Amino acid sequence: MPRPDLPAERAARRRPGTSRKGPGRLTAGALAVALATGVWLVHDGAAKTGPPQPPAAASDAGLGPAGADGATAKEPTPGARPSVEPERPVPAPLPPSAPARIRIPAIKVDAPVVGLGLDAARHLATPPMENRNLVGWYRDGATPGSSGAAIAVGHVDNRSGPTVFYRLGLLRKGDRVEVVRKDRRTAVFTIDSVQTYPKDRFPGGVVYGASERPELRIITCGGHYDKHSGYESNVVVFSHLTSTR
Repeated sequence: MPRPDLPAERAARRRPGTSRKGPGRLTAGALAVALATGVWLVHDGAAKTGPPQPPAAASDAGLGPAGADGATAKEPTPGARPSVEPERPVPAPLPPSAPARIRIPAIKVDAPVVGLGLDAARHLATPPMENRNLVGWYRDGATPGSSGAAIAVGHVDNRSGPTVFYRLGLLRKGDRVEVVRKDRRTAVFTIDSVQTYPKDRFPGGVVYGASERPELRIITCGGHYDKHSGYESNVVVFSHLTSTR
């Protein structure tokens, strides 16, 4: 499977893509930019059709994370007042605490979360392929609900069929993501946009970039699947913290 063109590695020699036998890995040197390796999760050909994809209008790789749902702007009606969404109070960031569970009601996701770190070879691990309902979180980055951009990754399918993020592409702006943390607090995020990026033009600086506000970015595979090279794209969900409880 081809690797995305990460800014920290553009001038460096890249390792070969992944095969059908296992997920790709990310060297420690790339962690400054790419905080997780969900972008290389593999498809094993079990499903006859690929996962649902975001509509083309919501999949423009040129769009950034903040408030970009890909919709085409309509011309204003003469004399009409522009609609303005009421401002909502911005919740204070939560103190750091590891995530325990992630829930996405719109696509019926309710899954435990496992922390991801570096293995003995200084590569960043990915969630076990055999577990169909498991989400990975980069444990050396931000925790969901605290300041910064937390990164969550998950497989789209495996040899047994669809897995935890198979329907991630069906999410829309305004949908909610709830993260139950180990301190028993729940961080609620509202989706800003759902983007599809070709792997050969993956914008690592956008997806893994820093954020002053609490954000959550969720990554899985998407697009066309080729049995030799794997999925051609990545689906990325951008969201920001809107409430806590």
